[in-house]
Amino acid sequence: MTAIVNGWLTTAEQQVSPHYSTRAIETEVSLLVVHNISLPPGQFGGPYITDLFLGQLSPEADSFFAQIYKLRVSAHCLIRRDGHIVQYVSFGDNAWHAGVSSFNGKQQCNDFSIGIELEGTDDIPYEQAQYQQLAHLVRMLRQAYPKINLDSIVGHCDIAPVRKTDPGPAFDWSYFRQLLA
Repeated sequence: MTAIVNGWLTTAEQQVSPHYSTRAIETEVSLLVVHNISLPPGQFGGPYITDLFLGQLSPEADSFFAQIYKLRVSAHCLIRRDGHIVQYVSFGDNAWHAGVSSFNGKQQCNDFSIGIELEGTDDIPYEQAQYQQLAHLVRMLRQAYPKINLDSIVGHCDIAPVRKTDPGPAFDWSYFRQLLA
């Protein structure tokens, strides 16, 4: 049975990222941000997302990687196309997923949010297994962090609208919200 123990999802593959910061004890998690990522862009599978989040991406592996291999970024979890979940950062810590961001007038969303990446792109439909796993994970996170409500489950595009477009028009928010009901 899946549970969250000490900030870690018991059934997830764990790949501990160095790209995080300690969450202030008094901070309540009140936001969940849905992202997408594919590396190289538009390609699925392979080790490159994990390599990026672990700070081990080789610039020689793909010409695109020369632009991003020095980034210090992470997410709490990645949900792969087949529904497999990889966790990089404890839910109790700040993953570095949001960048310059704002939600309801509060800046620096990393400080009070959980970031979930879906392996995908803005314009390629997501897989049923991803929606199912995301809904299951969100239900668990809402139990552990009751300040996360349906109105505070947003896309990266909602907290950084000038910079980001993910999870994009391919993400079916209506269907996802039905799964949460």
